[in-house]
Amino acid sequence: MNRTRVLRGGWLLLALCVTVAGAAPRRPEFALRDLQGKVHRLSDYRGKWVIVNYWATSCPPCRREIPELSRFHDAHKDRDAVVLGLDHEEMPDLWLKEFVRQMKPSYPILKAGSATLTPFGPVRVLPTTFIVRPDGTLLGRHQGMVTAEALERFLAAQEKAAAKAKTKKDP
Repeated sequence: MNRTRVLRGGWLLLALCVTVAGAAPRRPEFALRDLQGKVHRLSDYRGKWVIVNYWATSCPPCRREIPELSRFHDAHKDRDAVVLGLDHEEMPDLWLKEFVRQMKPSYPILKAGSATLTPFGPVRVLPTTFIVRPDGTLLGRHQGMVTAEALERFLAAQEKAAAKAKTKKDP
């Protein structure tokens, strides 16, 4: 992966995360089932950053970012962030399970269906990634592929900003 592409992706991610779609609720919520039938609620992950990635099996960039999202999820799931993959299509469970078996994402894959309007606002482009703060509020969205490195830089910038704000608050 070339450095320019990674840097451009990181800057785009940071820039897009400061703007939240006007139609999106401040504190989105959903209850969706994974492929084993377990229900996942967004509120189950309070206290961690949540990277919510809408994708489809027919989307080449979506398939290419699965290893990137897995790498990020594996590095953070026990500490400060998780990834949730929301399948944005109407696909039989058997086919989706086979796709997941082949691609081996390390994060939960949830069946969201193909509705354009989501708990986060409209999804018109795949992949689309929403970033939810640890307090459950929506920070922003990114349309297009994300990388583990861009997410790492984003998280580091958020932690640095939080530490700086705390230092200013505590004289």
